[in-house]
Amino acid sequence: MNSRELRRMMAQMGIKATDLTDVKRVVMEGTDRDYVIDAPQVTRIEAQGEVTFQIVGKSREVKKNSAQPSAEAAFSEDDIHLVMDQAHVSREKAVEALSRAGGEPAKAIVDLLS
Repeated sequence: MNSRELRRMMAQMGIKATDLTDVKRVVMEGTDRDYVIDAPQVTRIEAQGEVTFQIVGKSREVKKNSAQPSAEAAFSEDDIHLVMDQAHVSREKAVEALSRAGGEPAKAIVDLLS
């Protein structure tokens, strides 16, 4: 069966396949490592209301850095400064309060002032 016949049969079954030619890299994030496919051939397939991607290419594994990201990275600079200014505390105390408050500046300020 040639590719023209295959495309015609897929169209009759309601399957639509589109090549994504502008994809430069595909990264799948795992717990301990990431899986990277450089210069992949990616096809987007739509069938019965579901979208599936077919990825073809040479893959490589990249180990993740074991160091935990800092707590400050989780909060915006504006939120940190707001808590520091309103509660009159150091940056470290503001970040700790935001961590305990789930990233909510108002709750962090109330907790620090009570």
